[in-house]
Amino acid sequence: MKISSNIFVVGPMGAGKTTIGRHLAKVLEKQFKDSDREIEVRTGADIPLIFELEGEAGFRRREKAVIAELTGGENLVLATGGGVVLDRDNRSHLVNRGFVIYLQAPLEQLVERTSRDRNRPLLQAEDPRARLAAILAERDPLYRQVADLIVKTDHRTVRSVVKEIHKRLSRL
Repeated sequence: MKISSNIFVVGPMGAGKTTIGRHLAKVLEKQFKDSDREIEVRTGADIPLIFELEGEAGFRRREKAVIAELTGGENLVLATGGGVVLDRDNRSHLVNRGFVIYLQAPLEQLVERTSRDRNRPLLQAEDPRARLAAILAERDPLYRQVADLIVKTDHRTVRSVVKEIHKRLSRL
């Protein structure tokens, strides 16, 4: 298994990519970046507004450019957006430029964690649970395809997940 100076965190919305990624970066003494946050900073607009003005296709174009750039860095923990794996080039960059950790959580917990968050344009649907289930069904095989390590986050503290990741990385 490859270990790189870069660690990329993938998984569905609500799995804890940003929170766990930020804490993992501190433990590993690496720089932390969040691809969605980078897109917001660069555009001066939040994700829901980008979706409203440019649609999902416009957002994905921006995401692809940010992923191509950020994955080329070094000594980085990068929390990615949930849909990053939909693009073949993004998957290639993740696999070839770093060590990929898939944070996995059950559907019910993802629904609970995202239910009050209005910054998730793809869940602004009549039935957010059904929408999230469909998204997860489509993306789970892609997360698994790119993952070097799969970690379950359900009903666990951030600290315990980070501790497990750190322990497992130190064995590689």
